[in-house]
Amino acid sequence: MPYNHLADLPAPIRERAAKIRLAAFDVDGVMTDGRLGFDADGIESKQFHVLDGFGLKMLRDHGVTVAIITARSSGVVAARAAELGIAEVHQGQKDKLGCLQAIAGRLGLSLDQVSYMGDDLPDLGCLLRAGLSCAPPNAHPWVRERVHWRTQLAGGRGAVRELCDLIVAAQGGAAAVLARWTPA
Repeated sequence: MPYNHLADLPAPIRERAAKIRLAAFDVDGVMTDGRLGFDADGIESKQFHVLDGFGLKMLRDHGVTVAIITARSSGVVAARAAELGIAEVHQGQKDKLGCLQAIAGRLGLSLDQVSYMGDDLPDLGCLLRAGLSCAPPNAHPWVRERVHWRTQLAGGRGAVRELCDLIVAAQGGAAAVLARWTPA
């Protein structure tokens, strides 16, 4: 179930989330369940969860920049990012940490103001340097044991939304989001 109660989280996690101005995400295993599908013509398909997409839009509307940093390149990812209004889309990145540092630098942010969600060893550089590092429960064990926080929901099944909700709530924005969607 998605994150609901800010008070249930340890104070250091709430404090880290309150500082976030840039939220960066890996794709495969984080925004998707990690499976890759190919048709007979070699066309790739991925499944994205609608809750994650809404969470990313909500986070962006809250004033947090959203970035995608992935080692693979996929037209599906570009299309999904465009649909969600994510401008910071960095595919084919072999040096994810260098990419994350460049984005943060361009935005005038320190890495303490950055969250990163990843699930495998190529994400470790970003995870070890980010102010708030997160992994879904389906992440590789070596990654799970090195992050600040783990979501309850798996990658591609709402993990991204949990982090989005956490950041918005830790920054005092939950009441405004709920008011926007609650009928008068």
